[in-house]
Amino acid sequence: MTGAVPATTVLIVDDDQAIADTLAAIFRMHGYTARVAYSAEEAIESIASCVPDLALLDVNLPGMNGIDLAIVLKANHPECHLLLVSGHERTGSLLEEAAKKGHMFDILAKPVHPTFILERVKGLMASGAKGPRGRFD
Repeated sequence: MTGAVPATTVLIVDDDQAIADTLAAIFRMHGYTARVAYSAEEAIESIASCVPDLALLDVNLPGMNGIDLAIVLKANHPECHLLLVSGHERTGSLLEEAAKKGHMFDILAKPVHPTFILERVKGLMASGAKGPRGRFD
């Protein structure tokens, strides 16, 4: 258990169960409390009972996409840090639509190494900032 900000809860939302479960295991190994949801709707249900410190959201989810989920989370739980990941080309157009409505998000391009995600999360939590906005790294 190294590197986690004390008592930090992370919600990982990805419809690929292997990815979500693997990321949760990695976060737990580094001292985080990690929960998973395999859809945006499941994430909303989970957050109703316990708001995480940070939500790691895949953009391409069935039903509600990760950007729309991020907008809902930002509106209802502004204290929750958001970090999105995507490996799809259509993310750019979704980001543009969200930006036109005043929503900017930190998005990492897949594939992204778990160590990089951990470093980004640790930095977000330590700084108290909600992260750089409008970037697709």
